[in-house]
Amino acid sequence: MFNSALSPADEPLDSRRLQQFLCVAEHSGFSRAAEQLHLSQQALSSSVAKLESQLGVSLFDRSGRRVRLTPAGEALRAGASVLLAAGQVLARQVREAAAQARRPFVVAHTPAVTAEEVHGVLEPIRHGLPEVSVTAVQMFPGDLESAVRNGTVDLALRRGTTTSTVLASAVIAYHPLNIAVARGHRFAERRSVAVAELRGGPIVVWAPAGKSFYTDFILSTCRRAGFEPTLTVNRIQGTTPVTAVLDYPDAVAFVTTAPGPALGGAVRIIALDDPPLAPVQAVWLPHTRSAIRDLLISMDKQQL
Repeated sequence: MFNSALSPADEPLDSRRLQQFLCVAEHSGFSRAAEQLHLSQQALSSSVAKLESQLGVSLFDRSGRRVRLTPAGEALRAGASVLLAAGQVLARQVREAAAQARRPFVVAHTPAVTAEEVHGVLEPIRHGLPEVSVTAVQMFPGDLESAVRNGTVDLALRRGTTTSTVLASAVIAYHPLNIAVARGHRFAERRSVAVAELRGGPIVVWAPAGKSFYTDFILSTCRRAGFEPTLTVNRIQGTTPVTAVLDYPDAVAFVTTAPGPALGGAVRIIALDDPPLAPVQAVWLPHTRSAIRDLLISMDKQQL
């Protein structure tokens, strides 16, 4: 039951004031933000002042020519955009319920998680909710979080365990790593290879160290095997991981594809001895409810 006796500090934050606050933060000033919002500067300043009064903090440092966020303002900006996005998702869900219409459940994944692996991860939905329509789309890692935050994607899958300050996440699968080599590579006829044997040869990755969890995971795997790897960033982005070695005949690439021939025999997938397990992380918008997402995450967690 709604409590009408809440003190001002405990009242829910007004979404319109949050939107206005975000606009001021984006434009680093009240005049441009007021112009963007079609408000007078006085009205906008009053709205932000009421928000500061409710929270009991200063959100902006107004001492210079351009206003700057205080630490409290930075914290509010990080959470406000997610809270507003969750409200938009809720409004959409309510309208869909009233119209008895259901949009597809949209799952985005990076190129490091193959379409076949996405299909496997979605098994709980395929069997537990056969009436649900699912759309899988591939996105580059840098686009995933914004797509989740603006509500165009219901769930995102990526390699790694990156911590987000504004999104919810959980590891829902692990896949053993193998290596891909071009036909004619010195390992092409081998049944298995130890990670330590990769010393000295180039390893193809999709992003520089420090820019990708997957690259950092590969880097740490090599270091645990006792050597510093030579990394080469693939010049072709967005294609199936096994294609990475086609333009680098002396290199190897870490992949999750099963051992055997690939791409019509142009590539061989070789098993790794004691293979490292690469995690798949699911990312979603907090403050939202989804029976579909809950089924997927709970079922996959039981299988880990």
